[in-house]
Amino acid sequence: MILNKTKNYEKTEQYDSETTDILAANYRNIIENLGEDVNREGLEKTPERVAKAMQFLTHGYDLDPLEILKSALFTENHSQMIVVKDIEIYSMCEHHMLPFFGKAHVAYIPNGKIVGLSKIPRIVDAYARRMQVQERLTDQIKNCIQEALEPLGVAVVIEAQHMCMQMRGIQKQNSFTTTSSFTGAFEKNKTRKEFISLISNKLS
Repeated sequence: MILNKTKNYEKTEQYDSETTDILAANYRNIIENLGEDVNREGLEKTPERVAKAMQFLTHGYDLDPLEILKSALFTENHSQMIVVKDIEIYSMCEHHMLPFFGKAHVAYIPNGKIVGLSKIPRIVDAYARRMQVQERLTDQIKNCIQEALEPLGVAVVIEAQHMCMQMRGIQKQNSFTTTSSFTGAFEKNKTRKEFISLISNKLS
């Protein structure tokens, strides 16, 4: 545990010290191999900072999304579509270790069970905070909800910007990638259109 304390400010952070030391040593070598002086003032503590940042950015490996959903299941006869949209996502592209970020839109049609609404953004985050590709992330969220609730259908759409396309490579700053995954009732055109309409429109 790291405790930084001044007269009017206290900050507490908790990381695995062994993992932090190993990662910091590796990042120190990377910085040196890039031609920088890792001992200069601005970079002296950078390896440790990056080591901690990477542990935070990938903390989803320590979470069990299925158990998160199962912790807040309730019996309910509601049988209409439930939509949680505009869920912010921040993830790390596993091909270049650069961020991708955007929004997830999730819906399901209950079949006797509903889940606490906050749990859906929680499982989105649990899967996003890993080394990922957007396609897999979309399917993982859908499959988790399908397994935990056994609903009549699940729909997931993710819209994201990828730094590996914007900062390097093709360098197209205004490009978005959209992925979708559906089960059950959402495979029917009418239900899917209703979902797309709901996530596309701003409700007053």
